[in-house]
Amino acid sequence: MNLKSLLAARHDAGRPVRVGLIGAGKFGSMILAQARFIEGYHIVGVADLDVDKARGSFKRTGWDDTQYAAPTMAQAVRTGTTCITDDVAALLACDDIECIIEATGHPLAGTRHALAAIDAGKHVIMVNVEADVLCGAVLANRAAQQGVVYSMAYGDQPAAICELVDWVHACGFELCAAGKGMNFAPPYRYSTPDTVWGYFGWSDEEVAAGDFNPKMYNSFTDGTKAAIEMAAVANATGLYCPEDGLAFHPAGLHDLATVFRPESEGGRLARTGLVDIASSREPDGRVVLNNIQYGMFVTFRAPDEYTRACFQQYGLLTDQTGWYGSMWRPFHLIGLETSVSVLNACLRGEATGSSTRWRGDAVATSKGDFAAGDYLDGEGGFKVWAKAIPASQSHRLNALPIGLAHHIRLKRPIKRDQIVCLDDVEITDDQDIFEMRAAQVAFLEG
Repeated sequence: MNLKSLLAARHDAGRPVRVGLIGAGKFGSMILAQARFIEGYHIVGVADLDVDKARGSFKRTGWDDTQYAAPTMAQAVRTGTTCITDDVAALLACDDIECIIEATGHPLAGTRHALAAIDAGKHVIMVNVEADVLCGAVLANRAAQQGVVYSMAYGDQPAAICELVDWVHACGFELCAAGKGMNFAPPYRYSTPDTVWGYFGWSDEEVAAGDFNPKMYNSFTDGTKAAIEMAAVANATGLYCPEDGLAFHPAGLHDLATVFRPESEGGRLARTGLVDIASSREPDGRVVLNNIQYGMFVTFRAPDEYTRACFQQYGLLTDQTGWYGSMWRPFHLIGLETSVSVLNACLRGEATGSSTRWRGDAVATSKGDFAAGDYLDGEGGFKVWAKAIPASQSHRLNALPIGLAHHIRLKRPIKRDQIVCLDDVEITDDQDIFEMRAAQVAFLEG
């Protein structure tokens, strides 16, 4: 509650919080948009393989040309301006930068960037949930050893869910479930980059007029992004992924406490302590009334009769029994809120959610029947979707994580809806990431 005063003290002392950003896409642009308005918060450098694209992000978000024209990090520090580079190493070599925001969205690059930043003694805000669910526990442990913070990015849904979970525990309620809203119906599962725009209802003309990445949008549509984010939440909170993957239960605001309670109590959950999705669509495609498509939620149980009565007295949305209640946040503002994570890390030494265990996993699952010799095309593609399952199950199956399912060759045929295993593919590249992934086993929780 005191980030403003802590930052003001740093500013007055001539020690602004100095930050490096890797990746200047949509998320990165939103980070840049807010940075101009936070006194004492200095984006020293931005690294992106496409420097022209990065300049476009600055321009699009209202920066004056002179503010991002520094030729070196050192000059950016001296003048309070920003240096744009295609060299991540230049960010990491700048001793004045104390925090790195990883926003590339690329699981392999993101993992490597985070590891290098940690070893350089810098806090890491991991926007890249794809990387976090791949090797997050290893990275968090490495950060703890180095005395720095490894954190989820506030503004993105996983961190916001972690905040709600923390609230439940801090209040002494019995946590039942946590998750987010999402526009999903069963037919969406097999969407491809060629079919995705139909699920958004956009015309060819609308698509052509915008700067849209079909694979990225498809990863949301087919449920892959949901699996990644919910597995990350499980790893940060100690909740579990359902044994059969996310159920995407249709539920509106007033139904959360009823739907996301155990089946034994009249709900839809196989057990308490799970992550899942409140779908904004019925299985037949109808829109759910009062849905929370852009929000996050928790459900919880009163520990005693007195607390149950208080739920009723103070207007909490509950199930019919009054024992189960829900709390939600109706929105998340992505990169516009990421500074909260940066300031918590730099000023308080705290993470806004961190994958300190391996409890959930997002594993590659086939969208069709494919032959030996075919190549998988990763998140949001034509070949696989991600299924969120318990990490213990993933380990037992030797499952292929979705983050490693891009441009990897099948050495045996697979069937539709089959979880792809490491034994099904030829591993020839990225040995360092596979080794880090194997190290996740040390943090496995059953």
